[in-house]
Amino acid sequence: MNPILEALVKSVGILVVALAGFAYMTWVERKFISRLQARIGPNRAGPFGLLQPVADGIKLIFKESITPANADVLVYFLAPVVAVIPALVLFAVIPFGSDPAFQLASNINVGALYVMAVLGVGIYGMILAGWSSNNKYALLGGLRASAQVISYELGLGLAVLSVIMMASSASLNDIVAYQQPGNILGWLIFRQPVAAVIFAITALAELARAPFDLVEAEQELTAGFMTEYGGMKFALFYMSEYVKMIGMSALFVTFFLGGWSGPFVNEAPVLSLVYFAIKVLACLLVMVWVRATLPRFRYDKLMGFGWKVLLPVGLVNVVVTALLIVAGVPGYK
Repeated sequence: MNPILEALVKSVGILVVALAGFAYMTWVERKFISRLQARIGPNRAGPFGLLQPVADGIKLIFKESITPANADVLVYFLAPVVAVIPALVLFAVIPFGSDPAFQLASNINVGALYVMAVLGVGIYGMILAGWSSNNKYALLGGLRASAQVISYELGLGLAVLSVIMMASSASLNDIVAYQQPGNILGWLIFRQPVAAVIFAITALAELARAPFDLVEAEQELTAGFMTEYGGMKFALFYMSEYVKMIGMSALFVTFFLGGWSGPFVNEAPVLSLVYFAIKVLACLLVMVWVRATLPRFRYDKLMGFGWKVLLPVGLVNVVVTALLIVAGVPGYK
């Protein structure tokens, strides 16, 4: 197949899966939380409520879209697009399986740096939405978002740096290969547990999900940077959050859970795709579990935790990792 056509087909396939994943992740979250809280959850639209995402989508499509009178119209409409595009292009470098057919651009040697760059761009959607709405609550939400995400991206970067040092490569394919596919003890979650914990916590803060959802705290900011958004523009922000949830889970699996590795992958490469999907789903359910369990941080506590705890711990972990590698300690060579 022509390389350009092959890349186009793979890109469309990834987009379709990501968008379908976004729609049904909302159903999974509502069902899972309802079970944790002894409720039924969605059960009216289709069997087991499986058509609820379709019903929600139709409602948002036909919902009236209002633009604030004093908003900066161009930036106001551009902000949701700026928020959702980084969430989608994040998947370009993630190896979903062992076969090249399940990969788009995961063999580039700066894949981890690409991931950090894309995550850094996503914050602009929140800032632009808050500023362009000409609403004080939205502006405060945008400022909170910028301060929070920038703070926690430092810890996230240190966690990723520890992984890069271990694998001696920023390629996501090399990072998966370093974790000795087929050997669960080779996964970096066992050799870099501190980095794994930091990545998991900072990923929640990057996504602005509970207990780090201060950027849209309803009691204080009436929805934060999304206050003036409705209809499909609101849906794009919503889609950005859930697609990025899937992306961050996929990255955690790639960095710390051996990626697509699992039994009999060499004999049946399609199994690698199945293993990867199962691991990602497990990470998503943990995120939902955290949302259903932990209360929201106070904002000063959230910022203090990022700067005074995660950042120093991440720096110490990088230094210790470097010393272990230089000393030639088994498992860190």
